[in-house]
Amino acid sequence: MNYAGPAEETPARSGLELTPFRGLRYDRDRVGSLAAVTSPPYDVIVRPDGLIELESADPHNIVRLILPQDVTPEARNRQAAETLSRWLSEGVLTTDSEPGLYVYEQRDGDHLQRGVIGALRLSEPSEGVVLPHEDVMPHVVADRAALMRATSANLEPLLLTYRGNGSRVGTAAVIERTAELPPLLATVTEDGIGHRLWAVTDPAELAEIQTDLGHHQALIADGHHRWATYLRVRAEHPSPSPWDFGLVLLVDTARYPLRVRAIHRLLHQLPVPDALAVLGDSFRVRHLDAPLPEALKALAVAAADGNAFLLAGDGAFHLLDRPDSALLARTIPADRPEAWRTLDATVLHATLLDHIWAIPEDSPAHIAYIHDTTATVEKAERDGGTAVLMHPVREEVVRDLARQGVKMPRKSTSFGPKPASGLVLRALAR
Repeated sequence: MNYAGPAEETPARSGLELTPFRGLRYDRDRVGSLAAVTSPPYDVIVRPDGLIELESADPHNIVRLILPQDVTPEARNRQAAETLSRWLSEGVLTTDSEPGLYVYEQRDGDHLQRGVIGALRLSEPSEGVVLPHEDVMPHVVADRAALMRATSANLEPLLLTYRGNGSRVGTAAVIERTAELPPLLATVTEDGIGHRLWAVTDPAELAEIQTDLGHHQALIADGHHRWATYLRVRAEHPSPSPWDFGLVLLVDTARYPLRVRAIHRLLHQLPVPDALAVLGDSFRVRHLDAPLPEALKALAVAAADGNAFLLAGDGAFHLLDRPDSALLARTIPADRPEAWRTLDATVLHATLLDHIWAIPEDSPAHIAYIHDTTATVEKAERDGGTAVLMHPVREEVVRDLARQGVKMPRKSTSFGPKPASGLVLRALAR
């Protein structure tokens, strides 16, 4: 949880530089269906049965590239590289004939999200162009970097947001005009979300997007580890090179607000009775005899008045709130803004994980980060661990802290809907 100081101390060198690329896309005649070859982002797939389900949906599902399975990391990465090479040679994946940017639409019931996918010039946080808001785990970055080196490809886009002025000019205008045309592809994935993709290749429209985005900075909404991976691998290649850019989806949240959800924690080696036994008077603890939806409502009410968490794993729910103020003063660093010091994720990591439960936050043997609420509870009950359910933080809080150069604890937020993996890829060395 490093505090780098306000981003304003280092003015932005320039705005976003989004460049066209020749996308790699599935040949629909070579796969069962587009829905069957897509996947959620790699870090959302946490259950073994979810991975098996994706692998069995189609022999060419993108999960075989983003989460290859073998006995060693080296073998997994080699398998991904060989699979990608084979799919290219067999024509399962084909390269678009001309470079372009890609308008991408997701529709989930009444929620509509549109953005533009392209290759974004990489920049350090100190440049103030792309703002991270979370710390990363070094072992995850190392793992993703090894996979990227092996495949020489950006296999899935990051989700970045920026704030337009609400007008229908520039990028917004191109997106809306493009969405009226027949798409390159359209599919509905198993979760019920509809996806459509268009290529923008007209030089005038590309210039309109690039000029507009050149006046904006972006917030990393989802993909901090992949962004850190981009930066690490870029440093290994002399510039200029294709590695100076990374695959992203940019969404204007002034027009298309994202949903913000929490990322929950699963404490593998801490049973619920043990977690509760060491709390003492540090939190108020209430035992809830209620189903999960009602327990989450109680969490939301408690979180409106301060820090609150919901523990599960023993067949019941336990609501923790009203932390002892003296304990918070002792355990939370005082050299950060008040908005950071009062975050639920800050209190969880600094007070509960570090001080009370003594659980290392970067050890996969001790802690897992899971997006799905039900899956977190079920796994805790099955394995005898403790699920810590969180309440989401508002996007404006995240953006304000990022502009100050303040990073939130890792895996603090989940923005969505996230782009589906497998709709368009970017090759770096082909």
